[in-house]
Amino acid sequence: MRLHTHEWGTGDRIAVLVHGIMSDHRTWHRVAPVLADKGYRVIGVDLRGHGASGRGEYTPETWAGDLVETLPARPELAIGHSLGALALAGAVERLAPARAVYCDPAWDMREKLVEASAYFTVFKTAHRAMISSLNPRWDEDDLDIELATLADWDPATARVLPGIYAVSRTPARPVVPSLVVLAGAGELVRPGLGEELVRRGFEVRTVEGAGHSLYRDDFAGFMGALDGWI
Repeated sequence: MRLHTHEWGTGDRIAVLVHGIMSDHRTWHRVAPVLADKGYRVIGVDLRGHGASGRGEYTPETWAGDLVETLPARPELAIGHSLGALALAGAVERLAPARAVYCDPAWDMREKLVEASAYFTVFKTAHRAMISSLNPRWDEDDLDIELATLADWDPATARVLPGIYAVSRTPARPVVPSLVVLAGAGELVRPGLGEELVRRGFEVRTVEGAGHSLYRDDFAGFMGALDGWI
């Protein structure tokens, strides 16, 4: 499936951004301009089931295949968050970026979250106060964007998650030079995964105090964690 995309900047180098579940390209509204200022042409996608992209079968393979079909091969940089990190890991060998960054990747989730993930659909009708209470460090723009992206999100993407995570989705090794940025206060990634990823050859950094949406919880800390990779 060809995905809807949005671009920032006109640089010679290409960076691609892949959002997490319930979001779309708008979630990168602070990150993308910084990359554009560094000389990148930045391409943000809406995964299938999100934003202005189509709906269809929701599997790790279809999400990854859509990236390969939509994005230019061999970008300088590819960044994926959460579900976007799952999709990017499945596409990375064919997409062949020079560097990949996986942000709090949804590869091996805590068991309680896997069991509850089908109920993420409650967020489809979340109101502003609920989002703000769950994310007290977000600014007003991020709250506005979250409400807009939820309105355009297909909750069926959440109902398939328990089946997807019946097995671990952690890559055996990094296919390209790869950084994993973990949320120090996040609850998605199971304990011990960071150490395991280091043993598998990934570089791992942590944004201490940040929740799962770490670039919205601590933008400066997140951008600092990308030092040397962007």
